Amino acid sequence: MSQPTAETVSAATPGNASGAGAGRLGNSSGNARGGQGATEILIVGGVLIDGSGEDARANPGVLLRGDNIAAVGEDAAEAASADALRIDARGKTVMPGLVDCHCHSTFDDVQSNDELFFHRDPAMTALVAGQNLQKILRAGVTSICDPDTLFSMGPSLRDAVECGVVPGPRISTGVQALVTAVGGTAGRLIPDEGVVGYAQVVNTLDEAVTWTRRHIKYGADWIKIHATGLLPGRSGEVLSWSLDELRAVCETAHALGVKVMAHCRSAGSVTVCARAGVDILLHASFMDEEGLEAVIASGAAICPTFTFLANLADFGEKVGAGAGMEDVFRGEIGATAKMMRRAYDAGVPILCGSESGFALTPYGHWHGREAEVLVNELGLTPMEAIVCATANGAIAMRSEGRLGLLAEGCLADVLVLDGDPLTDIRVLNDRSRISEVISRGRRVDLGGPWPEHGPIQGAKVSRWADDPLTWERAYGH
Repeated sequence: MSQPTAETVSAATPGNASGAGAGRLGNSSGNARGGQGATEILIVGGVLIDGSGEDARANPGVLLRGDNIAAVGEDAAEAASADALRIDARGKTVMPGLVDCHCHSTFDDVQSNDELFFHRDPAMTALVAGQNLQKILRAGVTSICDPDTLFSMGPSLRDAVECGVVPGPRISTGVQALVTAVGGTAGRLIPDEGVVGYAQVVNTLDEAVTWTRRHIKYGADWIKIHATGLLPGRSGEVLSWSLDELRAVCETAHALGVKVMAHCRSAGSVTVCARAGVDILLHASFMDEEGLEAVIASGAAICPTFTFLANLADFGEKVGAGAGMEDVFRGEIGATAKMMRRAYDAGVPILCGSESGFALTPYGHWHGREAEVLVNELGLTPMEAIVCATANGAIAMRSEGRLGLLAEGCLADVLVLDGDPLTDIRVLNDRSRISEVISRGRRVDLGGPWPEHGPIQGAKVSRWADDPLTWERAYGH
């Protein structure tokens, strides 16, 4: 076979449209010379990290044909068609796109539950979520799991991305989180019954089963349970479900081919949720020996989502976070990391999640931070952390063996970095070092202004003052 004569472009300069071509990410099947709509893309040169955990190696070629990886290695160039778009990745790192397994695309960098629950409009939320998804994709995240969404819109967002209505990463999603009237982390803001924000209140075992079935009917890929919550006068979060209630949700979902994840921020909740059959434990804070044994026995995965805690602990003072919270969250990381490392060593899959959607984790800024925390706090190697951020994420995407890997037959999501994450894992979180994002076999346009919006009327909670105006403050006494 003769050597293809395809157009060759250099991987784009990070933060620059050069080489990226023009146009929007969509479902066009045409082979646009600019690159976005090319049906075949050949990436040559650079260092290949395939997501499997195997050693990095020189990259002879990765051939993408539509949304599939057609070939990896020496035969990739020979298999490419004459008009395939070539991307020259010399001096760069070629790896799978990141998978963020705990991301809230409908929240919009929220600052409080009050704001989230009572100051949101469904239509505006959907429009802004479409912009949020673009930020996530441009940050190198080609897949997200969104456990719970405002106004039950997760399945609609997923389907809108899949059919090309809006550009964004692949999405697996829940509908809303199932909570008891204890209220999850929102406490008394959660009503005794009904729906608010991301939460559907269930008060009986029968209601838990009913809403599990309804969420599956509405298109849920996952059922999320808020297993722990806050109670007045009690420190930390407490388990707010019984074992029978948790087991009923898991058995109902599993019978219909849907899996379950649970927010667990207490030692006891980890144990009970694992025994009930929960498939992914979010946070797993303060896991103890009993919990570790239960998780190992159950085969569950863990998504620690340290990023939110780490951001508050390391940078909270810079954004006016509550006094003293830095030490509280740093302590939670320290108390959880040791057991998390033991879980990892025992073969428990660890997933990466950013909990983007809050003021401490705005979209497009922190999706690679979890890998850094896994290196610094769990002692994983950068390669091990990259596997957690790519191939392991396929568990949350319900695409094990097909997603998060650069191997023949896998899905065509690729990240090209101007840097070496094996030398400095922080490269994964530096958007300025992203040369190429390829999603579903199409190049993402990284040029142009960063997507953003101004203040939305009524979306923020207005304050009359930062502090009470006491007589002493007014007159300086």
